[in-house]
Amino acid sequence: MKQVLITGATKGIGKSTAMTFAEAGWDLILLARDLRKLEDLKKELSKTGVRINLVVCDLSQPEAIQDSMPQLIKNYGCPSVLINNAGFAYNGDLINMPFDKWQEIMQVNLTSVFQICSFIVPSMRKRGGGLIINVSSHAAYNAFTQWGAYCISKAALASFTKCLREEERENSIRACTITLGSVNTPLWDSKYVNSDFNKDSMLSSKKVSKTILFIAEQPESQLIEDLILMPSTGAF
Repeated sequence: MKQVLITGATKGIGKSTAMTFAEAGWDLILLARDLRKLEDLKKELSKTGVRINLVVCDLSQPEAIQDSMPQLIKNYGCPSVLINNAGFAYNGDLINMPFDKWQEIMQVNLTSVFQICSFIVPSMRKRGGGLIINVSSHAAYNAFTQWGAYCISKAALASFTKCLREEERENSIRACTITLGSVNTPLWDSKYVNSDFNKDSMLSSKKVSKTILFIAEQPESQLIEDLILMPSTGAF
C-alpha cells in the first residue's frame, strides 16, 4: 500500500504535494493545524478516489505532537513515505529576535521533525522500511541578513537528515533532503516576512511537488540522498 504522510498540507508546497500524490494514486494522511482547510482539501481531492485521512495538529506545540502521533499511527497505520514539509519563517536580526519567535522557528522547522520521526521511524522499522523526505532550503547553506534563525534551522535540518540516514540504513529506512531555492508560496505573504522579491522568477509549488513525487517513486534499492532544485534565474 502506498500511503504518504504530509505535514503542512493545506497550503503551498504541502497542498500541491497532496494533490500530486493523490493524482498518482497514493493514499494520504494530511496533517495541518486548520481543520476547515483540511476538510476543504479533502473535498477537493475526493474525485481522485484515494483514501484521505486528516490529522489536526499544531506543530509549534510540542505537546500536540506527542498527543497526536500515537493516535495517527493507531488509526491509520505507518505511512510508507513521510514528507516533513511544514515550515515557519521570521525576519529579524539574530540578537534582537524575540525569544519566543526563535523557539517557534526551531520547533516547527527542526524539533517537530525530530518528534514526528521519533514516532514514525520505529513503526517503519516494524514494517521493514520506509522513506523520509525533509523539505529544506538553500538558506541551509547560505547566510542571509534578517533570515538568520531560518538559515540556522534549515542547516540543522539538513544535518539531522544526514545523521538519520546513516543510523537507519540497516533498517531499510531511507532519508532524503530536498533543498529548494525560492518557491512562490504563501510564506511570502506572512506578516513576519518582509519581501519584495519577484515571485514570477520563483519555483512553483506544483513543480516542486512533482520533484518530491519523483523522489518518492524511486525503487527501494536506490535513494536520492540530497536533491537541490533552484530557479534557473537564481535564488531570488
